[in-house]
Amino acid sequence: MRSLHTQPSSATSALTLIRSQPSQYAVTAVAGRKYLLAPRDLLTVPRLNDVAVGDVLELDNVHELGSREYTLRGAPYLSPEVVKITATVVEHTKGQLERIVKKKRRKGYKKTIQHKQTYTRLRIGPFEFPHQPQQTHSQ
Repeated sequence: MRSLHTQPSSATSALTLIRSQPSQYAVTAVAGRKYLLAPRDLLTVPRLNDVAVGDVLELDNVHELGSREYTLRGAPYLSPEVVKITATVVEHTKGQLERIVKKKRRKGYKKTIQHKQTYTRLRIGPFEFPHQPQQTHSQ
C-alpha cells in the first residue's frame, strides 16, 4: 500500500482536511494569468487601472485549493462559498528601464525606444473558509 492518507469522501471532508493542515496554497487567476499563492504573499501583476492603493480585492477565480497532502480542484473554478481570498493593493510601481533598439542595416536607420513597464503589487490576505462544518461533541 503506497498511500498513507485516506481519500476524502466529499468536498466538505476534503476542505476540513485542507483546513487542518499547517499551510495552504491556492491557484487563482488575476488579470488573466494564473498564480500560485499562499497567505501573506506579495504578488506583482500588470497594472490594474481601476484600483487605488489600499483597496481590498476579492479573488473569486480560484482554480485549486490545497495543502501539502490534499488538493481540491474546481471545474473550472471553486465556488465562493468554499474559500474566500482577499488581496490588498500595496502600490503601483514601474519595472526597470527597458531599451528596444530597431536597426536596418546599410540604411543608416537606428532607433532606440525606452520604457518602464507599470505594475501593481498586491498583498494576499489569509484564506477564509466561510462555511465551517459543525463540530459534534460526544459525551
